[in-house]
Amino acid sequence: MTDPTSPVTTARSILFVPGSRPDRYEKAAASAADLVVVDLEDAVGPEDKATARESAFAWPGLPGTAVRINAPGTDWHEADLAALTAAHQENRAPVAVLLPKADGNTTEATAASLPPGTALLPLIESARGVRDADCVADCEGVVRLVFGSVDYAHDIAATPHPPAEDELLYARSTLVNASRAAALAAPVDGVTLALDDEELTEREARRGRALGFGGKLALHPRQLPGIHRAFLPTEAELAWAHRAVDAARRSNGGAVRLDGEIMDLPRLQQAQRILRQTE
Repeated sequence: MTDPTSPVTTARSILFVPGSRPDRYEKAAASAADLVVVDLEDAVGPEDKATARESAFAWPGLPGTAVRINAPGTDWHEADLAALTAAHQENRAPVAVLLPKADGNTTEATAASLPPGTALLPLIESARGVRDADCVADCEGVVRLVFGSVDYAHDIAATPHPPAEDELLYARSTLVNASRAAALAAPVDGVTLALDDEELTEREARRGRALGFGGKLALHPRQLPGIHRAFLPTEAELAWAHRAVDAARRSNGGAVRLDGEIMDLPRLQQAQRILRQTE
C-alpha cells in the first residue's frame, strides 16, 4: 500500500522531464516540483526510445522519481515493463509508474505485469478512459488518476478554451468522482501548454482545485510556483474557515448562521479541510 503522505498521493505539481535528455534529470530533481516524471513516451522520438530507457534506468536518482512508460500495444511497452522488473529486483525502482492511454483493459493488464507493490498512476486521455474511469480507479495497484487533457480533447475532437475549458468539464468531474468513490487521492489535472504564461497556469490550476483536483502536471519548472500558489487557500478562504470553525465551536455542533449562510456539518468539514491545506 502506498504511504498516504508519499509525494505520489500528495503532489500538487508533477513535472515531466524527457527521458532522452539525461542532462536535465538533475535540474528537474532539484526544482520545486513535488514529483518528477522521467518521460519515455510523448517527449521521446521513436529512434530515441531505447537510449532514453537506458538513461532513465541508469540514473541514480530514479528511485525518488516516477516514470511514464510507453502505452500497451506500442513497440516499446514490453521493454519498459522488463526494465521496471529489473529495477525492482535491484531495489532501485521508481516510486510510481504513469500509464498512458489508460482504460479498463490496459490498466488491468499493466497492473498485473508490474512488480508487486508498484504505485500505478493511469493517464486518462481518451473517451474509453473516461468511460472506464470507475473501473480504472478500482484496479489493484492504482493510487491516483491523472487527466491527459490534451490527448483527450484531440480524441473527442473538442477545442478547449482556456482557462475555463468548459468543453472538458464532464471528463474532469468524472475523474474527480471516480477517485472519491474509490477512496483514491484527488486526481491530477492536465498540463498548461503556454509555457511562458504563468498567470494562465495558475488560473487553470485554481480551476482544477475548485473542481476537486489535488494537483497539476507541469511541462517546465517556471510553471511550478503558480501551481503551488493555486493549491493553497487564499487569504479570504482562510479567514472564512477560521470564522466557520469558531462559529461551530460556539454553537456546540449545531447549525449556525455565518455571513448570511447556514453553517452546518458539511460546511464545517469544508472549513477544516481548508485549514489542513495550510499544513
